[in-house]
Amino acid sequence: MKLIKKLPKKLKILFILLPLLFFYTFICSIQYVTAISNNLCDNVFRLHIIANSDSKEDQDLKYKVRDNIIKYMNTLCTSSNSKEEIIEIANNHLGDFKKIAEETIKENGFSYNVNVSISNVFFPTKTYGDISLPEGYYDALRIQIGESTGQNWWCVMFPPLCFVDVSTGIVPEESKEVLKENLSNEEYMLISEGNNNNKNNLDIKFKFKIIELLNNSKELIASKP
Repeated sequence: MKLIKKLPKKLKILFILLPLLFFYTFICSIQYVTAISNNLCDNVFRLHIIANSDSKEDQDLKYKVRDNIIKYMNTLCTSSNSKEEIIEIANNHLGDFKKIAEETIKENGFSYNVNVSISNVFFPTKTYGDISLPEGYYDALRIQIGESTGQNWWCVMFPPLCFVDVSTGIVPEESKEVLKENLSNEEYMLISEGNNNNKNNLDIKFKFKIIELLNNSKELIASKP
């Protein structure tokens, strides 16, 4: 403090303004990324399949259920033009999804119960090919197999990415065009890793870390009596 008093007046002002400017910039960045992230959550509908356990048999079964569900979804949802429309379709076919999952489970020699619902649930940061979604609460069609304590599988029903083969690790350009049509430029830039160069990856990880830190802070504040 004594050292600051000895500084010239202009430097004193600089010492005061720099921390304020940094704090202001940081707050603005948080507000911007959080607003985009929240809007993204509001515009995305996910499919979430949770295996009975992490055993190889249960994980293999999860993928078989996934394949049959997606095959059926392909007859229902590929021409949907809005999140609301696809949620309505999913709601009207919950019984069909349940039946397909149960039949798949039975055909493979298991007798697990299946719970199918549309819920607003928390997802951690996830990557699908070269598209990443920040953590947050998303609406999702959930298919819970048995005890549903195993690793889960997810995709995006709207904008439609569930029909993309992710074995290559890259979402095709035509699927990205669908995303661009249904998301704002800011939302698309937040989730896209661009050409996968290190700078883009680090930038996305930094933005997502801000969201994670902010969400953790909110939960900590909410948990206090």
